[in-house]
Amino acid sequence: MPDHRIVQLTGSSDGGVGRHARELAAMLSADHRVILAGPRGVIAGLDPESRVHTTVVDVQDRPRMSDARAVARIRAIAKGADVVHAHGLRAGALAALALSTPTPERTALVVTLHNAAVGGQGVRSVAAGLLRVITARADVVLGVSGDLVADALAHGARRAERALVPAPGREPAQPLGEAERRALGLDPGQPIVLTVARLAPQKGLGLLADAAALLADRVPEARWLVAGGGPLMDDLAEQVLGEVLPVTLLGHRPDVPSLFAAADVVVSTSAWEGQPINLQEALAAGAAVVATDVGGTREVTGDAALLVPYADPDALTTAITRVLNEPTLAAELRQRSLSRAAELPTADDAAAQLLEIYATAARG
Repeated sequence: MPDHRIVQLTGSSDGGVGRHARELAAMLSADHRVILAGPRGVIAGLDPESRVHTTVVDVQDRPRMSDARAVARIRAIAKGADVVHAHGLRAGALAALALSTPTPERTALVVTLHNAAVGGQGVRSVAAGLLRVITARADVVLGVSGDLVADALAHGARRAERALVPAPGREPAQPLGEAERRALGLDPGQPIVLTVARLAPQKGLGLLADAAALLADRVPEARWLVAGGGPLMDDLAEQVLGEVLPVTLLGHRPDVPSLFAAADVVVSTSAWEGQPINLQEALAAGAAVVATDVGGTREVTGDAALLVPYADPDALTTAITRVLNEPTLAAELRQRSLSRAAELPTADDAAAQLLEIYATAARG
């Protein structure tokens, strides 16, 4: 694909969607003219040394009076662009509306779906409506998991396939030192159960708390560390204190690689995941992983993790207990993690996939 003008559009994001859009924009800007468009908070996270041009577009996570201005702004930004690549349902639907007006030079639209609709019937109905708006205009719809791809096809997508969302590369890290363990209130040799997640409804924090209560009886010496912040942090803290759970909330941590290296088992309790970056990083660190079998988690872990049904705290605790009590199993899982990590897509793979899709979409 020769030098093209590409717009990466994303909405508000406290998680990985905005980060993914920034990384794609920076990666593609080496050979193409790239504009990163989205809310100020997303734009602000871009490396100031990058060659990416930026512009603010107020795409929020819920309908706003400003949506009409956002559509007009997207339409203006898209003039002369070969491809607009929108990330998420809201950004995708607004981009579809903006590009639905016939123009002499048609701009291709690619939309990546990053999340499933987790919630009641009302939430799912709104999500289905937005998806129909997207599929009516998008040339290609990408999903970060197989269920999202199937959903896009069921709603009329012309072409849909699984997106590649690699974890950012990290240098191998040393486990926590003795002083660092003491600072976390850990005794020497005390087993560490680790969860790294944004503390939001999708992450299954109720399941985490229920499993922690069971773990306190089965492996009373274990400590469950939770790294990450989010809107449910205060609620989880209140539950931990009220039920005297063996859980330590760490908040945002700059030393996540060292936590992965120190953990006896890394646990994901999510209600849904696409291509979870935290699990990709755990695999690359050679961690023993236990996770709920939801969304695209199995597509990421393969047979490297012990996968359990969601909303089954007994099954989750049983799997965690096995890893903590069976050294041979733990060692096998760590080896499987390293092998699986070597098979996961890289940033170069993601770029190659997108450039092929952009070229095909731009040709109509």
